[in-house]
Amino acid sequence: MNVDLEKCVGCGACVQDCPLGAIRLKKKKAVIDDRCTECTACMRVCPEKAITAGDLATAGAIPCDACPIGCQIKDGGIGACLRYRSKDGKLVRVTPLTPFKQVEDVVGPDPIEAIRRPLITGIGAGTTYPDCKPAPFIVRGKRRDVDVVTVVTEAPLSYSGIMVKIDTDIPIGEEGAPVLAGKRKVGLVITEQYGSKMLSIGGVNLLTGPEGFAVARAITDIANKKPVKLKIEGGSKLEIQVGRPPVIDGRKPDNMRVGCGSATMGLFAPLLQQAADEVIVLDSHLTGLMSEHVAGRFVGAKPSGVKLKFRQSTPGRYFGDHGKGLGGTSITNPLDVIAGMDRKVARVGNRILITETTGRNAWLFELQEDWSLKEIPLTASCRRAVEAVSSSCEPSLVSALYMGGAGGSARAGVALYPVKMTRAVHQGRANLTVGGAPTFILPGGGINFMVDVERVKGNFFYWTPTPATICPIEYTMELDEYREMGGHMEAMRPFESLEPLFVADQ
Repeated sequence: MNVDLEKCVGCGACVQDCPLGAIRLKKKKAVIDDRCTECTACMRVCPEKAITAGDLATAGAIPCDACPIGCQIKDGGIGACLRYRSKDGKLVRVTPLTPFKQVEDVVGPDPIEAIRRPLITGIGAGTTYPDCKPAPFIVRGKRRDVDVVTVVTEAPLSYSGIMVKIDTDIPIGEEGAPVLAGKRKVGLVITEQYGSKMLSIGGVNLLTGPEGFAVARAITDIANKKPVKLKIEGGSKLEIQVGRPPVIDGRKPDNMRVGCGSATMGLFAPLLQQAADEVIVLDSHLTGLMSEHVAGRFVGAKPSGVKLKFRQSTPGRYFGDHGKGLGGTSITNPLDVIAGMDRKVARVGNRILITETTGRNAWLFELQEDWSLKEIPLTASCRRAVEAVSSSCEPSLVSALYMGGAGGSARAGVALYPVKMTRAVHQGRANLTVGGAPTFILPGGGINFMVDVERVKGNFFYWTPTPATICPIEYTMELDEYREMGGHMEAMRPFESLEPLFVADQ
C-alpha cells in the first residue's frame, strides 16, 4: 500500500483498522511496514483517500484465495484473517484440522437420552402460585430403564418476548424503527439475518410499560400462530402468521433470496458465465459483478469495462443500498446500477444480464456502437440461468422464536435449591422443554431459553394482565439429580396415576 504524505492528516483510522497492526503513525503520518498483505482495509477507511493500492503482485508473495480479499502473503508472513501463513513457498493453515475429542470438553455434554423428552408436558398443568409451593405436577417414571422426574408448570413470565423472522428481500422499515399494533408500540425492527427481516416483539421493558397489555397480546397471538397485523413506523404494513407467507403492503412475496448477490454469483457462476458477457446480481447488501468476482474469474469471465454505482467491498462485490426497488435496493431501472463503461475494455456487442437474488426479474442488454445499451429478449441460456436461481430459492415464510426467562422465583416450585437447578440445566443434567419442544438455553446466568413456536402444539401460550405471558414449561432429570437439588419429593406421583387426567386427541 502507498501513502500520500501530502494528503495524510494522521487521523489514525488506518492504524485502528489494520487487521495485522502493520501501520503506525510517525510524525503524524501513516507508515506501513512489510507485514502488509495489500488487504486494502486501510485504503477503504481512510477519510482523506491518502492510501492507494500498491503492486498487488508483490514480489515473492503468495496470493491467498481463501476469501475475496486476496492477500499477498510474503514468506513467513500471515494473512489478514490470521488463518494462513506463507512457509517455504506454500500457504499453510495456522490451526491444524481438529478432531472432536479435542473440543468436547468445551462443547460440553448433551442431556442423556432418558431426559431429552418430558414424561408429561406443562400444557394444561396449571400454574405454581405462589412460587414457594410445589409445582402443580411432579411426575416420576421410567425412561430407558432410568428413573426420571418431570416437573411441569404454566409459568407467567414478565421476562418474555418473541423474535419474528420474515423471509423476504422486500424492505419493511429502518433498523430500530418501532413496531406498532394499532397505534401502540409492541417492539422494534432489529438487524437483518440472511435473506430475512427480523422483528423483536415484547421484552420486559415493553411488557411493564404503558402498552404492556397490547405487547402481551401480540406475543401470545404470534406464538399461537394466529394472524397478526403490524405497522412499522415510517415503513410497511405487515400481516404475519407463523408458518405462512407474509403480506407486506398488500404484496405477498413468493420466495426469499437464495443468497446475497455475491453468494448467488458463487453458486451459479458456470450458468451465468454461459448466459452473458457480464452479469450483475442486484442485492441491497452485496451486489455481484461477474467479471471482477473471484467466481467469475474462476469460470473464465473476461473484463467488461462495466462500472457500478455502488461502493466496492472487494473485487466483484459491492455494498448495495436499501429501497423499494430491485433486489431490495433503490434501483428501479436496472440500467441505473451502471455508473459508466471503460471504453478501452468494453466491446460493442457485449451482452449484460441484470437480475435479482430471487431471479424474480431479469433483463438482457446489448452494447451498441454508440455505446448505449439496448434491451433485447432473454436468450435460452439466460432463462436457464435465471430459472436456476429462482428454483433454488425457498418459499417466503414467517417463523418465530419465543424467548423467556425462567430463572426467577418459579424455580422454588421445582426445588428448594434454585441455584443447583440452574446449574443442572446449564450442564445438561436437567433438560428444559416447552410443550415438549426442545429449547436452546442461553449461556451465562439464569435460565433464559428460546423455542421454535412451530414445534409447540396448539394455542397453549397465554397472557395475563399483570401483564405477562404464560408458557408451558417442563424440567426433566434423573431422580437422584432431583433429590440432590432439594426436589419436592413429597409431592411426587407416579406417571401411571395421572392417566385418568389425560384426554385423548379429538
